[in-house]
Amino acid sequence: MQPSITPVILCGGSGTRLWPRSRATKPKPFLPLLGSATLFEATIARAAPEHGFAAPIVVTGAAHVDHVEAQLGTMPEASIIVEPVARNTAAAIALAAFRLPDDAIMLVCPSDHHIADPAAFRAAANRAAALAAEGFLVSFGIEAKSPETGFGYLERGEPIAHDGFRVARFVEKPDRARAEAFVAGGRHAWNGGIFAFRVGTFLAELMAHRPAIHAAARAAVAAGQADGRRFHPGAAEFDGFKPESVDYAVMENTGQAAMVPVDMGWSDIGSWDALHAALPHDAEGNSVQGEAELVDCHNVLVSSDGPRVSVIGLQDVIVVVDGNEVLVTSRTGTQLVGKLKGASQQ
Repeated sequence: MQPSITPVILCGGSGTRLWPRSRATKPKPFLPLLGSATLFEATIARAAPEHGFAAPIVVTGAAHVDHVEAQLGTMPEASIIVEPVARNTAAAIALAAFRLPDDAIMLVCPSDHHIADPAAFRAAANRAAALAAEGFLVSFGIEAKSPETGFGYLERGEPIAHDGFRVARFVEKPDRARAEAFVAGGRHAWNGGIFAFRVGTFLAELMAHRPAIHAAARAAVAAGQADGRRFHPGAAEFDGFKPESVDYAVMENTGQAAMVPVDMGWSDIGSWDALHAALPHDAEGNSVQGEAELVDCHNVLVSSDGPRVSVIGLQDVIVVVDGNEVLVTSRTGTQLVGKLKGASQQ
């Protein structure tokens, strides 16, 4: 029997690389960047109870909880854990784990990714859950279709059940030459930060490798208070440890790391260039959101929330208008947007 899967949606960050559209007061997950649904709404929808999943747990901060409430709607049994302070993903996942029974299967998902093929996502989630029920800590290994240097990679090891593989090695963000070799070799996949764990297995591995995070999360949940569907862990108890991602804290240390390969039209929408790649294009590679006219342009994105934008004779350029802020950058410059003073002062 397929175990029940509880989506754990991690909802934090400021999304500064998508400034000026994404701001601290309303960051990337809560924006309709692709179509009418926000990235958060799409994340909830593809792992909804109507598809056989348990009600989700959303882990977020106090600054974003009103957005979560508004976009979560009236989904029955959904719950929200309000982190006292952001302490990276290992601690956030631990808070959710201590709110679930040991035999539950957690499907950990970022709230701000785009997945074009939800059916492929759900098929991979079921395979990952089956492996998690057998004691593996499972990553989604997203097919590496281009030599990206901004992603971590998973090296495929020996095959195991449910069309999965052991993880032979976790690889940090490579340089261009290594990334090209990874894609050509076919043994490496992107690590997109989507995981499946049995709660008891995850907590045992966390205790073995990062006991301070385990102890703080357990104490914070024990001291927490419920407020409707919101749960507030104890702030004083959620302290005394070094914040770390779940990759560093657990996945790179466990002997039970596994992966399920998946091709699901995934993008982390980590920059304006990544958004451009995920949007529909015309024959010249141009994408337009809002009112714009492009003449003799190639691979240009224009995104305007009001003023009409006219662009002539440019290629590989991004133009964004949001309120009284205007961003113009080359596609290669989009990774530097977060360094702008306007983005850091949003």
